[in-house]
Amino acid sequence: MANNGRRSVKAKKGPTIGTGGHGRKALEGKGPTPKAEDRPYHKAHKSKQLSERSAAKRGTGARSAGASRSGPKGRATEEVVTGRNSVVEALRAGIPAKALHIAIRIEMDDRVKESLKIAAERGIPLLETGKTELDRMTEDAVHQGLVLQIPPYEYQDAYDLAEETVDRWKKGHVSNAPLFVALDGITDPRNLGAIIRSVSAFSGHGVIVPERRSVGVTASAWKTSAGAAVRVPVARAGNLNSALKQFKNMGIFVLGLDGDGDVSLPALTLATEPVCIVVGSEGKGLSRLVRENCDQIVSIPINSAMESLNASMAVGISLYEISRQRAVK
Repeated sequence: MANNGRRSVKAKKGPTIGTGGHGRKALEGKGPTPKAEDRPYHKAHKSKQLSERSAAKRGTGARSAGASRSGPKGRATEEVVTGRNSVVEALRAGIPAKALHIAIRIEMDDRVKESLKIAAERGIPLLETGKTELDRMTEDAVHQGLVLQIPPYEYQDAYDLAEETVDRWKKGHVSNAPLFVALDGITDPRNLGAIIRSVSAFSGHGVIVPERRSVGVTASAWKTSAGAAVRVPVARAGNLNSALKQFKNMGIFVLGLDGDGDVSLPALTLATEPVCIVVGSEGKGLSRLVRENCDQIVSIPINSAMESLNASMAVGISLYEISRQRAVK
């Protein structure tokens, strides 16, 4: 059809009637970019899910070599020692082990060879394990292809241990009067290991640790004890002050170690009686309530007022003096 020589006129650009402003939504954006671990397609998201599943199965908390996992109410449920040096030292110390995990196609050196030899001699299961599984077990700690799995320590009940020991002593089944060491606020496992070793050396009957805010028998404590943890029972008390009161009712004298004591260690007259020595942390000493529950506060004379003894050393000196007095009797 002819246009009669007229040009067509194009419509003028402008807003479309009835859009309702829908075009503005494209300019609003989608908010801040999610973290990598919250993006389902990102590898960090998968790693996070794997860690959460692992934590749900085996307890919570990342750890380095020799650190323990915690279960309900702070009870140890599982522990691993990681790294070639740590593993071979743990095996040399005779630490109880559930299994030795070795990376597939591990590069051998003297530490690996010795670890395999000791594990075989002790009958510890040797498990060849892939790197992915070792990473999962250790929660990405440096393991160098070697992981030692430690079973949880079987704690006795403090009251039961004391009652049993007193009963055996009264019946003549134990020659020495009951002798215990209780820890108040000590958190260093090496102190615990050294104390266990001293208790074993001086014929003590056990170590008492509070259930909360206190050190437990970790791989580090095992190693420092030099195997004495096999011979000396470690018992847990739900409340240390309640346990000390129970001990006193059984006829056990509670002696607190502190620098400003009521009596100097050489003048101690209760050494031949059933005794529980209580030692506090080097920084804080005995807590107020524990001090109030002690029959005596005993101090160790030292030459300088500026110096102090760490917990394990103070316990060792006290146990020696008690052992000496008992031998003289």
